Amino acid sequence: MSTKNMEIEGESDTAKQIDIIYEDEFLVAINKEAGLLVHRSWLDKGETRFAMQLTRDAVGCHVFPVHRLDRPTSGVLLFAKSSAVARSLTEAFTAHEVTKQYLAVVRGFMPEQGVVDYALSFKPDAIADKFANLDKPAQEAVTHWQSLAQIELPFAVSKKHPTSRYSLVRLTPETGRKHQLRRHMRHVFHHIVGDTSHGDIRHTRFFRTHYDCTRMLLHAQTLALSHPVTGEPLVLKAGLDAQWMRILEAFSWVESAKPKLI
Repeated sequence: MSTKNMEIEGESDTAKQIDIIYEDEFLVAINKEAGLLVHRSWLDKGETRFAMQLTRDAVGCHVFPVHRLDRPTSGVLLFAKSSAVARSLTEAFTAHEVTKQYLAVVRGFMPEQGVVDYALSFKPDAIADKFANLDKPAQEAVTHWQSLAQIELPFAVSKKHPTSRYSLVRLTPETGRKHQLRRHMRHVFHHIVGDTSHGDIRHTRFFRTHYDCTRMLLHAQTLALSHPVTGEPLVLKAGLDAQWMRILEAFSWVESAKPKLI
């Protein structure tokens, strides 16, 4: 295993880095920063930085994406170094042979654990899904959650309550639908803080004002799978950025947020 940061040439004044958390001759995994697109798309024609291209430049060979992370989500993002390995990994994801665990901060106190089993209809993006089939039936979607820590703050973010409650949760998706975690948390009225598409803007504004948090608090913390070539168990872990750590320290959640052994 190798871990390194790659500084892109020509950007010394505002150094841009790609954080490689694992690399061998078949695979490379990065800790994708929030706000970084995985690859070029219709989403933002003016964007110049993409995880796929930055990773390719860092390792010196073409890389193939095998799963996705939403642009505002940070964490483990895995690439294959060949099309054959990419096919094997894609099949593993499709067969639910890969375990993904996310950390999230959500509004309200969530029960200790539970499951959201709620099919998700296809909701196209105006640009990204310009040519997509709009008649797709709702797809099965299942998310497991575990509540890790809770806090009640003496601020009336909502006019209905004199205080505000938040939970740190671990989310383990059983399926991989578009925006699944964000939509499932909204479905159970525990919106992810910072989610500008499916969240509650009042809580997003509160975190921005009081904690200088400008990102969505959803992080792909661990990815566990069998190595597609050697068959050995592989657990990839991605650390948390400064904004996440500021929240965890303010709420005394640092220990609670440590990765769970898979």
